[in-house]
Amino acid sequence: MSANPSVLATANSQHRVGPEIVSTQRFAAISYLRACVTLLVLGHHAAIAYHPFLPATHQTSLLAQPRFWEGFPILDSQRWTGFAVFVGFNDIFFMALMFFLSGLFVWHSLERKGAGQFVRDRGLRLGIPFLVAAALVAPLAYYPAYLQTGASGIAGFWQQWSRLGNWPAGPAWFVWVLLAFDLLAAGLLMLRPNWGTTIGQLSAGSDRRPIRFFGILVALSAAVYVPMAVIFNPFSWASFGPFFFQTSRILHYFVYFLLGAGVGAYGLQRGLLASDGKLARRWLLWSIAAFFAFAIASVVGIATITAHPGSRPWEILSDLTFVLSCAASSFAFLALFVRFAQTPRKIWDSLSNNAYGMYLVHYAFVSWLQYALLKAALPAIAKGSLVFVGTVALSWITIAALRKIPAVARVI
Repeated sequence: MSANPSVLATANSQHRVGPEIVSTQRFAAISYLRACVTLLVLGHHAAIAYHPFLPATHQTSLLAQPRFWEGFPILDSQRWTGFAVFVGFNDIFFMALMFFLSGLFVWHSLERKGAGQFVRDRGLRLGIPFLVAAALVAPLAYYPAYLQTGASGIAGFWQQWSRLGNWPAGPAWFVWVLLAFDLLAAGLLMLRPNWGTTIGQLSAGSDRRPIRFFGILVALSAAVYVPMAVIFNPFSWASFGPFFFQTSRILHYFVYFLLGAGVGAYGLQRGLLASDGKLARRWLLWSIAAFFAFAIASVVGIATITAHPGSRPWEILSDLTFVLSCAASSFAFLALFVRFAQTPRKIWDSLSNNAYGMYLVHYAFVSWLQYALLKAALPAIAKGSLVFVGTVALSWITIAALRKIPAVARVI
């Protein structure tokens, strides 16, 4: 999941990064946060089948429009409003934070390896898993959506799948976009050899004044997100073949990736993520701020859709509150983990080591478990909880077993 999964997953020794030693505690906080966000992704997908505002069921063919099944492979008749809050909260921030975390070690990796070796390494660790996830995991994950249309048979599924005009890759979109960002980072190294340290200066003093860096993050992400959301619609996706991305958010994610690279270049011990910095010490204030920012974004977003549809000022206000909530939630999670995830724990080490692979395979387990529970006489909260627990367990066991194969372990 990260820009350097093998580095982030290592939490049992000290590592030299540039001129400083990054301690075990720093790696524990970052890698455990990455694992936590991965769990949020699994929970997010486990809950979406029970979202109260989705259609009652899919249409009778995968080819029919709109293709809700691409984002929601299974639609259950049981719904729970709480999942709307959970899914909405996740959707605002967790992928942006994942790109930020993915950028943290990019600069020092580029310095250590050079652009050529860095690109080859990223191609191995991101390119090959993306191809496997898109080619194998995605069709397996979407087959239950085909079954829910009332059809059956692999031949019929392939007939519809091959006529889609693209190749839905599911959550693997993150992996190819991250690879694209890494390639851009390598290209920047050839054009501006000091781009990492230059961006890193934006985080100077952020251990004492994190609010300044927060303001920079909000301003830059708003500058790229709001115009894109106005032009393309916040919910639109673009695709070519298996390469999907959310149109309005692609530059927003790139800002988080680059600023993450800058924070890593400046230094994890003396910058935003310093263990004795104000971000960590004021974790409670950032958590409260994240709660209120999400509440405001939710109220404005609902008002924009229901009371002021088509109003450009309200759309822009909704986009701005989205940006604010995204940054506040990201800072809150960073603060919580830097403050409290200081000590390595075996179970979290295992989860962190397997998180990348769990992300790659989980979608198939989610959709099949949701499909298996369609006729179960259970409330939505029970179904969603069972799907989440089952997905975590099955994904974890599967990847832990696969990583015993040396060739697989070198990649994930």
